[in-house]
Amino acid sequence: MLGAPTARHFVIAAGLCLATLSTAMAQSMVSVKGNTLNMRSGPSTQHDVLWELKKGYPMQVVRRQGQWLQVKDFEGDAGWVFRSLTSSTPHHIVKRPTANVRSGPGTNYRIVGNANYGEVVRTQEKRGRWVKVERTGAPSGWIAKGLLWGW
Repeated sequence: MLGAPTARHFVIAAGLCLATLSTAMAQSMVSVKGNTLNMRSGPSTQHDVLWELKKGYPMQVVRRQGQWLQVKDFEGDAGWVFRSLTSSTPHHIVKRPTANVRSGPGTNYRIVGNANYGEVVRTQEKRGRWVKVERTGAPSGWIAKGLLWGW
């Protein structure tokens, strides 16, 4: 026979729920669908444009309000974007001054190029601590996950 739930059971259950919610929020990412997207100071076109974001730019969803998403970027800047102008296509952004792009997922593979701070790359595959990326007008390859922010 099982006993009645104790306060400890409720604390554990609440902790698990919060951990699950935090993980879900952390994994809720979107990217810019079209060529450009205005990030605004509030959830309407009446609010000021803070930045213009380029195609593929990844953002973490912080909150939803109607058709608007409150998002933040890799530098922690926050704003609002219209949901239908975003995509679930995975992208990363380079968060270090320079990142080596390698021919395979490891430091033992040759360097085929370099990606610079703020460069948006299309995520193709993840393998351990490496991300295979597609780059516009530059060699594609693998970048260490620690040098990137995004999916």
